[in-house]
Amino acid sequence: MTRRLADEQAALRRVATLVAEGAPSAEVFAGVAHEVAKVLRLPNAGVCRFDDDGTVLTVIAAWDDRPDGLQAGTRWPIDGPSVSAEVLRTGRPARIESYACLSSSLATEARDSRLERVAAAPIVVDGRIWGLIATSSPDAPFEDDVEDRLAEFTELLAAAIGSSQARDELTQLADEQAALRRVATLAAQGAPPADVFEAVSAEVARLLSAEGGAVSRFEDGGTVTALGGWTRTGAYSYAGQRFALEGTVSGLVFESGRPARMANYGDEPGTAAAAARAMGWHASVGAPITVEGRLWGALAVVGTSDRHLPPDSEQRLMKFTELVGTAIANTESREKLSRLALEQAALRRVATLVARGPPPAEVFEAVSAEVGRLVPADAAGLARYEADGRVTLLGVWTRTGGYRIHLGERIAVDGATAAQSVRETERPARIDGYEGVSGSGPALARALGWRSTVSAPIVVEGRLWGLVGASSTTDEPLPPDTEERLAGFTELVATAIANAESRAELDASRARIVATADATRRRIERDLHDGAQQQLVTLALEVRAAEKAVPPELSEQRADLAHVAEGVTNVLDGLREIALGLHPSVLTEGGLGPALNTLAHRAPIPVELDVHADGRLPEPVEVAAYYVVSEALTNAAKHAHASRVRVDVDVRDRVLRVAVRDDGDGGAEPGRGSGLLGLKDRAEAIGGSISVESPPRQGTCLVAELPLDDQT
Repeated sequence: MTRRLADEQAALRRVATLVAEGAPSAEVFAGVAHEVAKVLRLPNAGVCRFDDDGTVLTVIAAWDDRPDGLQAGTRWPIDGPSVSAEVLRTGRPARIESYACLSSSLATEARDSRLERVAAAPIVVDGRIWGLIATSSPDAPFEDDVEDRLAEFTELLAAAIGSSQARDELTQLADEQAALRRVATLAAQGAPPADVFEAVSAEVARLLSAEGGAVSRFEDGGTVTALGGWTRTGAYSYAGQRFALEGTVSGLVFESGRPARMANYGDEPGTAAAAARAMGWHASVGAPITVEGRLWGALAVVGTSDRHLPPDSEQRLMKFTELVGTAIANTESREKLSRLALEQAALRRVATLVARGPPPAEVFEAVSAEVGRLVPADAAGLARYEADGRVTLLGVWTRTGGYRIHLGERIAVDGATAAQSVRETERPARIDGYEGVSGSGPALARALGWRSTVSAPIVVEGRLWGLVGASSTTDEPLPPDTEERLAGFTELVATAIANAESRAELDASRARIVATADATRRRIERDLHDGAQQQLVTLALEVRAAEKAVPPELSEQRADLAHVAEGVTNVLDGLREIALGLHPSVLTEGGLGPALNTLAHRAPIPVELDVHADGRLPEPVEVAAYYVVSEALTNAAKHAHASRVRVDVDVRDRVLRVAVRDDGDGGAEPGRGSGLLGLKDRAEAIGGSISVESPPRQGTCLVAELPLDDQT
């Protein structure tokens, strides 16, 4: 007896020393289990803790001389008769001599583990039953005082637990402050919101020993968007998705504006609860996030087991929601400035493009791309309204680069579409869902995967011309300010369209002027040929006949008539030259090839001519090409003092290309003199262009490119 008492006192002193030295709780608990088993000469002992609601018992430390014996971390529900249930019920030591006839989870586990006899004593901390210390004897009955001997260790355990809890509170405070500092530093560094949300979710989940955490934002229409989260498995897959509030802890927070707790997702309705079950989530605690006085969203932690989240989870979450609210307010301010800068840069790029006067198609494509990237959207486009109720797609952009609809395609907009609403109201319009909506327009939107669309009208000189639109393929709607951001682009597009229409009218006017001038020249040439030339030919023949009829003795009169006949012939030749300059009849009759051959033969310097243009070309093109070669040959002979000229004419990709090169003095300046300027105007009037390269003493190369299409 004396020996046993000495052993017990030595064991108690060893445990007391551990407690006094402030050893970690786990070390104290493991030491007690070992000492109890050794002092009582039993094969095992364990320190166990009751959950707050007394429904689960967890082994937090164990010593067992069997490899498959009692294990720390084992959890047993208290759902029937057991020594643990008896200790919890009475608050006193208890024993069970046999589990053979008892029905409970603990009884089943005891039989499976061959724990026939079990004794336990309660551990009382701050007036409540915290847990118990237990042992078993598989081969022999317990000694009568085993419960009392266990109780001697529970007082030391209670002291250790009390000290440990005080240390844990200090540790918890230090951990919270460190976590808050990490999040605050991240937010102060201007990290993207998604990074802040993930960091907050991870910090609170680790602090509360939860399995995961998430930040969500409240939306219009009773919905919530998951913005970011963290799980211990690293597989948070719902960022960016939108859910109805029903069946969520966020919904409880939204209704009350206060922290809330959801014990079990098992029977909750809605897609959010189904998603939680799919993630293996069991329970959740959430707290409101307030930004500048308004309820903005919720911060939540989740558990994946039946163990309840700590009772102080709500209060601890609130410490983080204040920081999150500040970070969000700062982020929103930065985002507004950044968004404004991006918007202004995009508008400047489009405005610069418009100022250069490019083809409208280039502007439409640029606007579609800028809008799509800026909003941001998954697809963007620009279309023109047609008289038949459809729209013609003039610009398109997609984030993936793949197009299911193409430029120039005419699309019906019947049904509830943003394009139809813009046509009816001439105001921006938004569609946040196409499911169940009839009409070919909504059907096309569904086929393209669009979930939401925003469009804004393009008004040109007071009339509705078309629209600019952006679409999203995700469940999250386009940002609420999308309409306003589109409006800035529609004004630039309207300006570009008005400018393009003015240029088109100017080009058409120039083309009409050139065509009218050519027609006038042809009429004058015909009038000269059919009128004055014919009269002069007749007159010359009559004079020659009169000359021959004069008697030989009137030689002086014969000479006078011969002189008159020669003068008439010279005038006729001069008139023919004038007619040829106005409009060569050979061009009208034979086409460009023969006309250029005539020019080459009549040129005062050698001309090498190579023409590859089969058949007749549009008349405006033939006339322009003829005068280009005629002017170039005249300049080479009169001004460049060239000794040779080469003329190449061919057709490439529906464009007639005329190149005239000489070996003259060079130094020609297209901006000086009316000849080249007139050719430039003539070429541009039919959509073509002329370029001149004329370095000093290296000859001159003139190239004209004249489109063959649309020359009506």
